[in-house]
Amino acid sequence: WRGKMAAVQWHSRERNYKAELEACRLEAGPLEFGDFHPLKLITVTESKAKKVARKGSTSSTSSSSSSSVVDPLSSMLDGSDPLSLFAATADPLSAAAGTTGKSNRDKQEDAGVGADFDLWSGKRSYILTRYTTTEKLSINLFLGSEKDKATGPGSAVSEKVRTRLEELDDLEEGSQKELLNLSQQDYINRIEELNQSLKDAWATDQKVKALKIVIQCSKLLSDTSVIQFYPSKFVLITDILDTFGKLVHERILSMCTKSRIPLAGTTMSDNFGQDEVNETAKETCLNWFFKVASIRELISRFYVEVAILKCNTFLSKTGISETLPRLTLMIRGIGDPLVAVYARAYLCRVGMEVAPHLKDNLNKNFFDFLSTFKQIHGETVQNQLAAQRVEIPTYLTLYSPAIDWILQCIAYRAPEALLTEMMDRCKKLANNALLLNSVMSAFRPEFIATRSLDFIGMIKDCEESGFPKHLLFQSLGLNLARADPPENDKLQILNVAWKVITKLKNPQDYINSAEVWIDYICRHFAKRDVNTVLADVIKHLTPDRAFEDAYPQLQSIITKILDQFHDFAVLFSMDKFLPFLDMVQKESVRVEVCRSIMEVFIRQQQEVTRDPVILNALMHICKTMHDSVNALTLEDEKRSLAVLINGFIRMVSFGRDFEQQLSFYVAARATFCNLEPVLIQLIHRVNRLAMETKKVVRGNHSRKTAAFVRACAAYCFITIPSLTNIFARLNLYLHSGQIALANQCLSQADAFFKAAISLVAEVPKMINIDGKMKSSEGYLLEFLSNFFSTLLIVPDHPEQGVLYLVRGLLNIIQDYIWEDHTDTKVRIYINVLHLLAAASQETYLYHVDKVDSNDNLYGSDPKFLSEINKLAETLIGQILDHLKTLGKEETLKRQSALSLSLFNSILIHGDLQNNKLHQLTINLCNLAQKHGFADTKTMVRTLEHIKWQSRQPNMRHLADLALRLPLQSRT
Repeated sequence: WRGKMAAVQWHSRERNYKAELEACRLEAGPLEFGDFHPLKLITVTESKAKKVARKGSTSSTSSSSSSSVVDPLSSMLDGSDPLSLFAATADPLSAAAGTTGKSNRDKQEDAGVGADFDLWSGKRSYILTRYTTTEKLSINLFLGSEKDKATGPGSAVSEKVRTRLEELDDLEEGSQKELLNLSQQDYINRIEELNQSLKDAWATDQKVKALKIVIQCSKLLSDTSVIQFYPSKFVLITDILDTFGKLVHERILSMCTKSRIPLAGTTMSDNFGQDEVNETAKETCLNWFFKVASIRELISRFYVEVAILKCNTFLSKTGISETLPRLTLMIRGIGDPLVAVYARAYLCRVGMEVAPHLKDNLNKNFFDFLSTFKQIHGETVQNQLAAQRVEIPTYLTLYSPAIDWILQCIAYRAPEALLTEMMDRCKKLANNALLLNSVMSAFRPEFIATRSLDFIGMIKDCEESGFPKHLLFQSLGLNLARADPPENDKLQILNVAWKVITKLKNPQDYINSAEVWIDYICRHFAKRDVNTVLADVIKHLTPDRAFEDAYPQLQSIITKILDQFHDFAVLFSMDKFLPFLDMVQKESVRVEVCRSIMEVFIRQQQEVTRDPVILNALMHICKTMHDSVNALTLEDEKRSLAVLINGFIRMVSFGRDFEQQLSFYVAARATFCNLEPVLIQLIHRVNRLAMETKKVVRGNHSRKTAAFVRACAAYCFITIPSLTNIFARLNLYLHSGQIALANQCLSQADAFFKAAISLVAEVPKMINIDGKMKSSEGYLLEFLSNFFSTLLIVPDHPEQGVLYLVRGLLNIIQDYIWEDHTDTKVRIYINVLHLLAAASQETYLYHVDKVDSNDNLYGSDPKFLSEINKLAETLIGQILDHLKTLGKEETLKRQSALSLSLFNSILIHGDLQNNKLHQLTINLCNLAQKHGFADTKTMVRTLEHIKWQSRQPNMRHLADLALRLPLQSRT
């Protein structure tokens, strides 16, 4: 330490730590257990008063009380709070509305659809993804004209009617443009434009234009020129029809409800009666139906009328029930079986929304479809498929979404007898694989699972040339994944199904089927069977690297296995699991799979493990995650991977075999060297290992255990320099040094502390904290304060000078370039004063077991104390010099705060019987208050503390100091 000798002579106050601790303790008083305790459950006594009228007297009150344990927060939920009570009494209609709404909901629940019904919206995205095409498409785009503009309010009614009739005629004559050679995405974009045009036209009161758009769109559903795209086209067009139907219904509903307000808890359409529909609304509704009836083409007329089917409720209570059978019969006029079945699907969909209780219509639609089922295999369809070069199995799959939906509507809460009847009718039809698939997709899984062998028999009887059998087994597998078959049938079902699946030549068909059935196999069979299936999958996908096209299915199979097998000893004992994992060779997918495995392991593994099978497998998986890290990897990704790897490291324990544990940590360091959080975790684990060793030997190390803890220290010393975060390195050097000191490894502790001291000089001015650059001085001050606390108990080296580590650190601090506008350096010096005062005590405040600190080594030797005092005097000189530089007006506040800090330090640690130190204390107090920046409350509390201290033994001299410290007001 290089510094000038100060004029002030430092003498540390002798401390009796035990006596000070006792003096600070609160006085013990007798403990009385009363009724109240902050952790005791609250018991509330309720008093209920009843007024009893008596003849010839005023009413008297009789009360009954009951006690119960209640949660004070639960009362907020039972309606007893003041606001709830007020709301209940203030609005007499709310009770009626609540009752009405509840009864309406109950009726809807009985007759309508509940949360267990799969809505069409859930199937929409699947259809759009599944049914795509690369063929070019065409569309008729509506061309607007000046006549489309809204008629002004001054126009005559007859002129308005004539204009609208001309517009409809204009539509029939072809005011549209055909766009050819559109890609699928262009086609979708055009449809979305039409949907937006519909909304815009409606918003600007161009109702006829809106109708034109809907008619034009519905015409597209008669076009099957690109037949593979038809299901997706149906989804897109019916979206527009739904929008139109909703706009028309809301328009007419608003006419009915302008003069009334719905009751609380209900919507406008929930509670209006037939008598409340005014003549204007009825006339408008009839007008819309007349417009629709004038559409010439059957398909357009059908779809538009179905779209506004709900509006029938404005005309009569039985309007919908009378219209549905007529619409069902209309479909018989559609010749193309594919177009017809989707028309039936749309009618069933709208029917379930507006009148779900009318089940007969659903059944009628399905039976009509069965009657025309043979059309699918007719000559007309065959010629169409030949022209478009579409195979019959592909063509049949186009029917699935429509038939599935019709059957789902029929099967919803249907009695068992009806489902059985449906199944029997399907059995009687030839080429019934398509129907069979839809039955398995739509009926309840429990119904299918209990008849699994019957369905397998029907699947066997299907023709190979029709609907693909593997799709039938997939549908069966999906049901068995959700419901269990009879116990005695489980093995037979698997044997029959897998014989068919394993014979599939197409790898994509095979893996799609295997992915579905793996769930059933994992739930009902042992690891041996699962292992056999994995081997079969590897056998099918390895030739020609077919697995490269099956990554989503492979990932799904692994996820399903992990859902069922939580015992990783069992999982990794399957010799085909890791080879199966090796098929996932695309790095992004491979890392995602490894991540999912580790997440399940960390979540499910309850106990630490040393099983070599588990360790080798998870080491391989973690290495895969680690090796995916490169220069472009985001920090968040690195952190998430490190969390998973650290979770694995924490779960590894070899018990008392500490050497094996250290060997594992050595291997882990070599494997995970690119992830800094993992290296930090390993250092902490090795330090913990050293402390566990100390605990086992109870602090009395043998030659073998001493060598082992030194090996642990060496591991940490080698690993820490590889970290990039400088404060992580500093803290780990300090922590590892403390561990080494606790294990009596003095030379190793010395090396750690010297490394930390050298590293302080390399701390940059600014460091990155969560993506933001911040000054490092605050973090450095915190670290050094912690470091000084440790240096107190570090014994001096016999070949070095007194407090050589402290002096070395002070030299580094003095040479470090600090920021001009901060006082961090001086605050560090004040903290060193505390260290020096503690080091000069006869007995230190704390010690390390079996390590002699300087209080034992020096025994309060005068030369040792003299060296400490000289060092303290030099520090005080440096601090006072700095205080002089803060005399400018802009730095007076900092001067006041530092003066007060040094005043408090000398007051606590200095021997104020020394006159010069006594006078310095008074001068510092005056300087702190000189310019009015000292906090008056703080100064008052400080003076009270000095007076209290002056009453303690050996502290009488502080009474004089208290008299000489007048308080100055800020004014």
